[in-house]
Amino acid sequence: MKLIADLHVHSKYSRATSLDMTLENMAAWARIKGLKILGTGDFTHPEWMSYLKKMLKPQGAGFFVLKDKPEATANPYLKKFSFKKDDVYFVLSAEISLIFSKNSRVRKIHLLILVPEIEIAEKINYRLSTVGNLNSDGRPILGLEAKTFLKMMLDISPEVVVIPAHIWTPWFSLFGASSGFDHIEECFEELTPHVFALETGLSSDPPMNWRLSALDRFTLVSNSDAHSPGKIGREANVFNTDLSFQSLIQAIKTGDRDKFLWTIEFFPEEGKYHYDGHRQCQVVCSPEESFKHGNLCPVCGKKLTIGVLHRLEELADRPPGFQPENRIPYRHLIPLDETLAQALGKKPGARSVQALYFDLIAEFGSELEVLTDVPVEELRRIEPPTLSQAIESMRKGKVRTEAGYDGVYGRIKVLLSS
Repeated sequence: MKLIADLHVHSKYSRATSLDMTLENMAAWARIKGLKILGTGDFTHPEWMSYLKKMLKPQGAGFFVLKDKPEATANPYLKKFSFKKDDVYFVLSAEISLIFSKNSRVRKIHLLILVPEIEIAEKINYRLSTVGNLNSDGRPILGLEAKTFLKMMLDISPEVVVIPAHIWTPWFSLFGASSGFDHIEECFEELTPHVFALETGLSSDPPMNWRLSALDRFTLVSNSDAHSPGKIGREANVFNTDLSFQSLIQAIKTGDRDKFLWTIEFFPEEGKYHYDGHRQCQVVCSPEESFKHGNLCPVCGKKLTIGVLHRLEELADRPPGFQPENRIPYRHLIPLDETLAQALGKKPGARSVQALYFDLIAEFGSELEVLTDVPVEELRRIEPPTLSQAIESMRKGKVRTEAGYDGVYGRIKVLLSS
């Protein structure tokens, strides 16, 4: 069974997250996007956990569905769609922020955790509540070493899955330039074999990660890290398994290409930290340019925020374009509202863009269907003609990129035919 899963999102209890991130809105948008499996996000937050227990019922095999038919409120266009309780299966997920000192440096690491049962999640919450304040944020900040945290999770249950999140982000990640490690073993030591997957993040893609031979034994996963409903599914994973937590995790753990089909990726240049830069001075630099400036802003002289590509170049032991054997395929996509906006010459939030977006969903089933599977010939019958041109260009990778930097999203322009 083909299943598309986005395992890393946040609830309304996380900082800088939309109040529209409720289960009903999340389920509705996951259905619109074409997802079958969605992380709940933030199960460590006491109020969100209480809400999860109220709203969800176990479906068996480690997944949950809404008890009642969802009534989405996040977008008026959603009201013309009919949603079912089992359109989307939820998996209990959370992200943890760890800040600790190791080898004479302050480290800041984000970890994604997945569990199949409410009882396991509650045991985690009880244990973590003795370490830090779980009420303060949906993504709690804890003063634990990553190795200590991983051991704690394994002691609670061997079914707990721990995945380092957005591993290249400068400020809070496993390999980040500002607080990360050069080797995963330096972080998790003898417990490293219990980590079997890594999340690439929006600012990197699989080909970039393939340049590090040390990562060959890990499966690369991609998730949206969505803070608002419309961002759900912007990165995701496509599986061919049955609907069970065990089957899903086994597909990730083994990297079986018959079970883990491909990942859905941003063009990495669109991510907020692909290039180096200094947002205050609107300075953006390639790694080569940063080197020439001594990694300092050429305008004000302050230190540049070192981006993902730069950091990856520091650690890479393979040339660009290297492809390891048995790699999981991937597909670069531009979110449909952004693609339509370019086709119409409007902004993504414009009424005409939104109207066309939901018309396409109503006709073809989901955003990912439109972006990946609907034949271009079918799209050509829909006005304007730039619509099919934009999607065809995106599928062929015919784009122009302006890389993101220092917290500023990049821009990807499809090259429309004349």
